[in-house]
Amino acid sequence: MNHLNILFAKKQSEILSVYFTAGYPGLEDTVEIITVLAESGVDMVEIGMPFSDPMADGPVIQQSNDKALKNGMNLRLLFRQLEDIRSQVSIPLIMMGYLNPVIQYGIGDFCKKCNELGLDGVILPDLPFEIYIEKYRAVFEKNELHKIFLVSPQTSEDRIRKIDAISNGFIYMVSSSSTTGAREKIVKEQEDYFLRLQQMNLKNPRLIGFGISNHETFQRACKYANGAIIGSAFIRALSEKGNLEENIRRFVKMIRGTSGMQP
Repeated sequence: MNHLNILFAKKQSEILSVYFTAGYPGLEDTVEIITVLAESGVDMVEIGMPFSDPMADGPVIQQSNDKALKNGMNLRLLFRQLEDIRSQVSIPLIMMGYLNPVIQYGIGDFCKKCNELGLDGVILPDLPFEIYIEKYRAVFEKNELHKIFLVSPQTSEDRIRKIDAISNGFIYMVSSSSTTGAREKIVKEQEDYFLRLQQMNLKNPRLIGFGISNHETFQRACKYANGAIIGSAFIRALSEKGNLEENIRRFVKMIRGTSGMQP
């Protein structure tokens, strides 16, 4: 059974998902980062597939993509690194990135490989909803791979309901129309948008991403959704001096509110 379905069947609130770019800060750090996150109490991990033009991302994630590519990371190497990941962690694992590298790999082969490795879903922001339905839905579903869709403050109610109707796993609520990046607080306009989706009574769980950076923003997002996704702030933590494992554990404690660490 897909690990996302297992998670959401057991837990409906304060779900913490963490994104990082595979191959950053070091080429061989991918598996250690995933395992330490799981051990630290993170509910889900989004594994970033490095790409040369991450257009929806802010400078922190862009820089991590650039460094990962310079380190030598690519999709085939990432899959090799993940070959034994299911012997080490049981939390949901999501692949996130852009369509170009997936097309180069072959979408059918990509979905099959994700299924073989026990990966649970894929986030591809530049794969349009209509193209997915027309061309790729069958191969995703054949391989029990959930396609996670993003919605934003500009997404119409009609489109949100169409996405909800065909989605499995969760709906990724982009907190604002800007690129990714850590922010210190959530503003009223964002809360109005969160409340609007909360009142739609969608069938899928919702996680809020873009701008979640500390315990306060995580908790406020969790008031309106099942949980939140953190990326840029975590990547900054990975780049800090010191022991990688200790930096990861300290960061998760800060987000959960069990440490006095400041972001």
